[in-house]
Amino acid sequence: MAQRGRPTLQKRQRERARVEKQKDREARREVAKERRANAPERSGAIDPDIAHISAGPQPMPEWQAEVFAEAEAEAEAEAEVKRSAGEKPDA
Repeated sequence: MAQRGRPTLQKRQRERARVEKQKDREARREVAKERRANAPERSGAIDPDIAHISAGPQPMPEWQAEVFAEAEAEAEAEAEVKRSAGEKPDA
């Protein structure tokens, strides 16, 4: 004969585990709900991390502007050397 006791016991254990898991989830939801209710409100609808960014092209960072200025100065110096040597400067 087949053993019927084991599947019933296993099913009962699964059901208890499922009910316990549901209780845990409900407790987590309650904690999250309280945390959201007690959290300070955001000032305005704008995210403070991106508040300073405007639409369109952004200005160059200082370090990049310095490198760009140095490269332009070097290019101008090379063009001056070519002009003084009588060569035609590159465009």
